Amino acid sequence: MSELKAAIFDWAGTMIDFGSRAPMGAFVEVFGEFGITISIADARGPMGLPKLEHIKALGRLPHVAEQWRARRGTAFDEAAAEEIYKVFVPRNAGIVTDYSGLIPGAAETVAALRERGLKIGSTTGYTRGIMERVLPVAAAQGYAPDNLVCAGDLAAGRPTPLMMYKCFVDLGLWQPWRVVKVDDTEPGIAEGIAAGTWVVAVSLSGNAVGLSEAELAALPEAERRQLNAAARKQLTADGAHMVIDSVADLLPALAAIEEQIAAGRRPHRLEQLWAA
Repeated sequence: MSELKAAIFDWAGTMIDFGSRAPMGAFVEVFGEFGITISIADARGPMGLPKLEHIKALGRLPHVAEQWRARRGTAFDEAAAEEIYKVFVPRNAGIVTDYSGLIPGAAETVAALRERGLKIGSTTGYTRGIMERVLPVAAAQGYAPDNLVCAGDLAAGRPTPLMMYKCFVDLGLWQPWRVVKVDDTEPGIAEGIAAGTWVVAVSLSGNAVGLSEAELAALPEAERRQLNAAARKQLTADGAHMVIDSVADLLPALAAIEEQIAAGRRPHRLEQLWAA
């Protein structure tokens, strides 16, 4: 019998959208429509947060705050974030299905976990309206988790553990050390840590590298290794117990975690199971 009872997956960069690219252009375009210049690197910084909180975080960047004050004559405040959010959400929803291809190995990994009796949960920084477009596309490719908790469903999202707690309730779980969270961003890692679960981060497929599968394949091997090493270092610093290249590599990581559980260890006592 498996020591683990469930795996709870993030969506973009973890299970779909290799490189977590769908929101990036939308952020840059929408801020641009308000006369504010941000870079893709700026947009990637708060990835994993609920999208309204993401916009607020961008507004706290000094160069963004200065541009907003220069154009509007006021501070970038709650009202400013809401104004941008109202434009961003339909823009993101309009393109999200173009980036909803499953990451290679995702469906096969989930099938293997179900064979072992694990339940499959999911949390996301996307709103439910956006995810209503993603769900049928993912299902048609073979991925339909047992639950979905979205940004805006609860009083607070990432990095708090509330979305994870809702997964526990939906899936009938109560022992967090028998659950693993799989994610590609610092806020997603933080929600797993806060909930008391094991956390496995994905490096090459996610926000930390931020390249499509084709873009990544086109790079020289040395550059890919360098990008991956930097991503692994960052995700480990963010608190992940383990880091893998993508969800396709999850099963060996879970086997190592199950050995730790069988030995009576809990996530907060684990520093790292293997070197990046």
